[in-house]
Amino acid sequence: MLSLLYARQAGLEDPLRFRRAQSTRRVLELELNKDRDVERIHGSGINTLDIESVEGRYSMLSGGSDGVIVLYDLENSTRQPYYTCKAVCSIGRSHPDVHKYSVETVQWYPHDTGMFTSSSFDKTLKVWDTNTLQIADVFNFEETVYSHHMSPVATKHCLIAVGTRGPKVQLCDLKSGSCSHILQGHRQEILAVSWSPRYDYILATASADNRVKLWDVRRASGCLLTLDQHNGKKSQAVESANTAHNGKVNGLCFTSDGLHLLTVGTDDRMRLWNSSSGENTLELYSGSRDCNILAWVPSLYEPVPDDDDDDEETTPKSQLNRAFEDAWSSSDEG
Repeated sequence: MLSLLYARQAGLEDPLRFRRAQSTRRVLELELNKDRDVERIHGSGINTLDIESVEGRYSMLSGGSDGVIVLYDLENSTRQPYYTCKAVCSIGRSHPDVHKYSVETVQWYPHDTGMFTSSSFDKTLKVWDTNTLQIADVFNFEETVYSHHMSPVATKHCLIAVGTRGPKVQLCDLKSGSCSHILQGHRQEILAVSWSPRYDYILATASADNRVKLWDVRRASGCLLTLDQHNGKKSQAVESANTAHNGKVNGLCFTSDGLHLLTVGTDDRMRLWNSSSGENTLELYSGSRDCNILAWVPSLYEPVPDDDDDDEETTPKSQLNRAFEDAWSSSDEG
């Protein structure tokens, strides 16, 4: 690490290389917090979490496969070094409006903790009043709901993007209480949706058709980009052309600055994309039975074939790897 710092100060090292090295080191050093527990309320698997930081108390929502939703206060009110995060309240099986089946997504309203949303395999999206734990609104769908998301930055709309077992992305308007319009383009179920934290109207969707699409919901045509893992270098006749993964894409999220999009698929791959150009930056993450998560990037330099046929030992030549240059010459640096 010191050698990287010295090289960066001397202008010999790419600042992004240092940042990646530091991020990777921190990921590899993650361990279970020995000073903090979370009260166990759920009696079955926990599918989804969401933490808010609007009011500084860092309340957390959790949704379970039994339909139960729990709200936790993560603040250490005891001022003791060891403490348990307590459940403040819950929507349990005895609640009249509890979800009938598994809760797949919970999310705080981005601008006010007085409201949160939940969606479920029971084909509903529910809007809750945090103070009363009563339903403020319900959206009913014909298909199982897999995912929903509200924009963290939008000020000109109150749309909730919803992914269901059908191939259409549905946009629900909190103001009108109805589904305002539909985005068509995927061929199979929509497994994940995410609004850009940078632009009000940009939405990313992931599907079981192996594809990830970026949309401008103001446009009639809608779709801006279909991400291609090969960056357009494969023939359109190849089966994997214009696909983000070689398997269902079941998760995605933007980086906090909105400049990149991270996707994960059933092909056991995570991919990082330039959200403006749609370019696959070729960075991969891998998890293994050795308990490590490793981050991979193309080598900064690649060997250059030597035209000299001499058998004499020579110093290896190298040039900047083009894949690396493409991946990291982004507006991140601006």
